[in-house]
Amino acid sequence: MKALQYVEVGAPPQIREVPTPEPGPGQVRLKVTAAGACHSDSFVMGLPEDEYLASYPLPMTLGHEGVGIVDKLGDGAEGVSVGDAVAVYGPWGCGTCYACAQGKENYCERAAELGIRPPGLGIDGSMAEYMIVDSPRHLVQLDGLDPVDNVALTDAGLTPYHAIKGSLGKLGPGSSAVVIGTGGLGHVAIQVLRALTPATVIALDVAQEKLDLAKEVGAHHAFLSDASAKDEITRALGKPTVTAVFDFVTIQPTIDLATSLLGVESDYVIVGVGAGTTQVGMLARPYDATIRSPYWGSRGELIEVLQLARAGLVNVETERFSLDEAPEAYHRLHEGTLRGRAVIVP
Repeated sequence: MKALQYVEVGAPPQIREVPTPEPGPGQVRLKVTAAGACHSDSFVMGLPEDEYLASYPLPMTLGHEGVGIVDKLGDGAEGVSVGDAVAVYGPWGCGTCYACAQGKENYCERAAELGIRPPGLGIDGSMAEYMIVDSPRHLVQLDGLDPVDNVALTDAGLTPYHAIKGSLGKLGPGSSAVVIGTGGLGHVAIQVLRALTPATVIALDVAQEKLDLAKEVGAHHAFLSDASAKDEITRALGKPTVTAVFDFVTIQPTIDLATSLLGVESDYVIVGVGAGTTQVGMLARPYDATIRSPYWGSRGELIEVLQLARAGLVNVETERFSLDEAPEAYHRLHEGTLRGRAVIVP
């Protein structure tokens, strides 16, 4: 079968012919119908050789967003049937610790100890004609959703949904939410905020095209993320602070901007995989201001995200690529020229 694999550290991924995998006991093989390309993949492929090899194998089939048709069951695999159309829940855990018992395998207490990694981020993923899923519990029925239009919800939908749910208690009438970075995840975050809260939603980005997308999907205001952003937000809201900031970039300029917008009991939610520093402490930030960094989401939350899609409340802007075109999709992703999310269709 064909697969898109990261083969050499620092080099672009390659389309390769590899053996079609067979499911082991308890496993499920999917015939992949769609796979999503993500900035997390670019982050991993951008690691220096020593850091990469300390955590990831070579070669590795990319793709941690995946949907497909159940094609073959390993011995003892129960809960799905051959022919089922399913989405893959990506953050796999041990299945038995306290977090996993709640469906929060994204916060598994033993995953690192046991060497459990998500598909495409440590083991072979979805950018292939077939993929192996470790357990039927990592599958969620699509129930009529289009696979290509909705594959990105497994991360680009689930991650912002989980991040926003942690702040829902603050996002009541009269509240405000700033979304920094309105590309693949950010434009979904805007829709989730509009679907779940009455907050005034403000979008920030460095690209006018992405700000246009932000307005199309429901942002009340959209401003360039530059030195004027804080003043623009103050004019729009009539005050210099906001209820919550969701940062899908997380580099020093966005950290500085986000923390300057915090007031008493504000949330700063770090979602992007960038890095930087800021001051914390009783006198460094307004009282009860919170900085947190959620990761991915629970299996139950993925079910909820797919329900939002069925209700027409969340849609992902996608550009389709064939498997042979997948390297170009990652080039576009790296260059920042994708309007929404790149989806690979084997």
